Amino acid sequence: MDVHRLDRAQARRIAIRAQLLAAPRPTDLLTVVRQLTLVQIDPTAAVAPSADLVCWSRLGSSYQPAHLREALERDRTLFEHHAMVRPMDDLGLFLAEMAASPGHDRHREWLRVNDSFRRDVLDLLGRRGPLLSRDIPDTCVVPWPSSGWTNNRNITQMLEFLVLRGEVAIAGRQGRQRLWDVAERVYPSGVPVIELEQARRLRNERRLRALGIARRKAVIVPGEPAQVGDAGEPAVIEGVVGEWRVDPAALGQPFTGRTALLSPFDRLVHDRVRLADLFEYEYVLEMYKPRASRRWGYFALPILHGDRLVGKVDTTADRRRGMFTVHAIHEDVPFAPEVTRAVHEEVRDLASWLSLTVEGLP
Repeated sequence: MDVHRLDRAQARRIAIRAQLLAAPRPTDLLTVVRQLTLVQIDPTAAVAPSADLVCWSRLGSSYQPAHLREALERDRTLFEHHAMVRPMDDLGLFLAEMAASPGHDRHREWLRVNDSFRRDVLDLLGRRGPLLSRDIPDTCVVPWPSSGWTNNRNITQMLEFLVLRGEVAIAGRQGRQRLWDVAERVYPSGVPVIELEQARRLRNERRLRALGIARRKAVIVPGEPAQVGDAGEPAVIEGVVGEWRVDPAALGQPFTGRTALLSPFDRLVHDRVRLADLFEYEYVLEMYKPRASRRWGYFALPILHGDRLVGKVDTTADRRRGMFTVHAIHEDVPFAPEVTRAVHEEVRDLASWLSLTVEGLP
């Protein structure tokens, strides 16, 4: 197979188009999640919950958080699994993995000795679900041992294992708390189970379509893998060491850029090594750093303009005061006047979407 030879600009544009961050914008939520394959859930809401911010970056102010809740809880076109929102169409790609869970001997042994606890949870959810974890009695035989925060959190740990096994599913949320139910009331019946190795291959292909271009093997990042195996076709990028895999359907497509503010958990920026390779862009989520050590801010939003990442917006949504405070706009290189105008317009659009008043812009 011929190796595709790309320059960085071509590679960036493939990645941006694949992530639906080029113009024109998509127009509906399900199309977005199907293309992205996932939207990560994170509780941090310094600006907005990350899942909502990711959807807003694609759809603009036509998107409302209620649309995501309805798709998850009423329409069941999406489902939550492993802190990711995924299209229900993809459920069959996970069923074989669920059937083989958990994969660690220690986890299997804890489930074995607590089988009566497992049956108690399933029976209660079957009769009374969906329920919050605090509404489920702890009838464990052997407590969950951990040196970390999960030590003796027996109910939550059992529920997590049962979700991984496909016996329990997340039916919705009450505030930030998950509502748990038996899987057959959340997942559709009769979904074909795709054999494990085939499912992994298809997930690699779906991941590559969502990323556009990626490494065959990549560094381990939390959550969804970044590598795509043998999916797509081989490519090299001028000035970047090593071989890549590219979605052949993404090659040679027209590109019209736009300006977008991104969540720090956005898939375009999530893999920091790929980010440096393609965009020559440095980013660190600094909310875990002491204030004095931050360069860009607690929850700075990467700025995409055209086919480049050009800076960061340090901003906070203060809902109590009704204000959207712009602490700083960090320019990686000095902005041309049209870039400044486009960034300010996006900041104002984001504040308007949040029903807040902007302060800190000229």
